[in-house]
Amino acid sequence: MDPNQPPVENYANPKTCLFHVLFKGAALAFYILSALFFNSFVIIFVVTVLLAALDFWVVKNVSGRILVGLRWWNEINDLGESVWKFESLDQESLARMNKKDSWLFWWTLYLAAAAWLVLGIFSLIRFQADYLLVVGVCLSLNVANIIGFTKCKKDAKKQFQQFASQTIASRFQSTVQSAFTLV
Repeated sequence: MDPNQPPVENYANPKTCLFHVLFKGAALAFYILSALFFNSFVIIFVVTVLLAALDFWVVKNVSGRILVGLRWWNEINDLGESVWKFESLDQESLARMNKKDSWLFWWTLYLAAAAWLVLGIFSLIRFQADYLLVVGVCLSLNVANIIGFTKCKKDAKKQFQQFASQTIASRFQSTVQSAFTLV
């Protein structure tokens, strides 16, 4: 091993990464391979949607927090309107997040949605409306996580920018005030 070579960054949370990928892969693999083993649409529907729901829950509540430091949820307010809520680590903690973990999180999120979209196109081409329903449910769960985490990431950046501008403004104001008190 070359001592001048920089150390290779490993996954900081390998178990979380494993389960993040495992549930996505399990739902996709079961859906694709189920026709070989089962003749019942009901079994295929229930198991595939159950695996996709487990994936949704793991991504939203576990791997999103651990791998990228983000969390989102949706509430209905008193007026009956849907309100998105976001949480993120502070900017310093977000900057320290493992790059490989983050990369894996975002790429698998988008690749799984793309895979479900391709499977939906195949179901449409083969005129299998029932299987299109399965794909639609799984794709909508995946897209909900994509939208939620993308909005959460943008909200975290916006909060950081607001914090930075407020800090700069307050420092500028205190510098100006101290300059005038010296005069």
